[in-house]
Amino acid sequence: MVEPYVADGPVNVILKNPFLLKLALAAGLGGLLFGYDTGVISGALLYIKDDFRSVEKNVSVQETIVSMVVVGAIVGACFGGWFNDKFGRRTAILVGAIVFSLGSIVMACAPNVAMLIAGRFVAGLGVGVASVTSPLYISEISPVEARGALVSLNSVLITGGQFLSYLINYFLAKVPGTWRWMLGICLIPAVMQALIMFFMPESPRWLLRKKKEKQALEVLRRIYSGEQSEIQLKAMQESIEAEGEEQSNIKYSDLWNTKEIRLALVAGVGLQVLQQFSGINSLMYYSTTIIQLAGFTSKAMSLLLSLLTSGLNVVGTILCFFILDKAGRKKILLCSLTGIVLSLALLGGAFEYSSIKTPLARNNSTMEFPINTSCSAHTSTTGQWKCNQCVSAKCGFCASKGNE
Repeated sequence: MVEPYVADGPVNVILKNPFLLKLALAAGLGGLLFGYDTGVISGALLYIKDDFRSVEKNVSVQETIVSMVVVGAIVGACFGGWFNDKFGRRTAILVGAIVFSLGSIVMACAPNVAMLIAGRFVAGLGVGVASVTSPLYISEISPVEARGALVSLNSVLITGGQFLSYLINYFLAKVPGTWRWMLGICLIPAVMQALIMFFMPESPRWLLRKKKEKQALEVLRRIYSGEQSEIQLKAMQESIEAEGEEQSNIKYSDLWNTKEIRLALVAGVGLQVLQQFSGINSLMYYSTTIIQLAGFTSKAMSLLLSLLTSGLNVVGTILCFFILDKAGRKKILLCSLTGIVLSLALLGGAFEYSSIKTPLARNNSTMEFPINTSCSAHTSTTGQWKCNQCVSAKCGFCASKGNE
């Protein structure tokens, strides 16, 4: 068995190898696009409502605009796995960036809501392909001692993209055609990624799988110095051969029948499910709207305050980037889960407190507002409601003049 080369700390390995860092950043731009598209809609939605009254009056349309990128990402992720195995990681990232660019153009130029939704879906296709392929490409070109840090770089760029989107939203708040610029400006990093990836090499591991040993060695020589490129090549060949032998003897039932594999599978999938059920995506998609409902009615102020959420997200991800390979996955995971539990408990307590302390709203007071801001279910009653009752009736928040 050939032992792969082991160098010093992960950060030193990365800093000593500019080409390796360039490869990781080029692929990681897919994460930046993913993060930007997640965060930008939060601020853009405030101004889309102004241009399209049908969006303002219909919550379902708002939800469709927000979630359509997720639908596209699901399709793109399912298709992306097959595509990058068939045509290569580099090609998949390149195609994903081009598709995302097309989606950005459609969104920015959308003359109506239907085209805007279509643009969100197309952009989602690109996001899905990138979310599958970028981490895979980075892991396959990374030395083992820096792999954790470099793969987490993709996560850093995702949260960085979210923060960047909120920052751009804030500075574009008073620019004519606000939401079009917000949604269209992500065309710049998408085109940059497409151009850069055009000149980047293919994953050496994928090349070896396709029996292109000479090309794989050429790529490894650009990443490793001296004899280490050949050592890495042999290590990859042995790893691929071992995987091939194992795959021929493995059945899907083994994933559940073997205790160790079952526990790993449940833990891995469970963490992904837990992350989604924590509500972080809803918070990112609707942060400015939530802040407005909390009483900060100014669009500029809600955009500014939303930077706090995305900023803390970036800080946590950068911290993980530096300590992941030293502290270990389990310790970081347990600390993160503790923080999530405490934060959700605090958030739930705040919502419950606001429900208890909310002044009652009479139906005759809500009738003083225009009909589209009143709650039809509430105005048909003779009693008083709390805001949570209005929310349950799918009305949003009730209010009376002087108590907005």
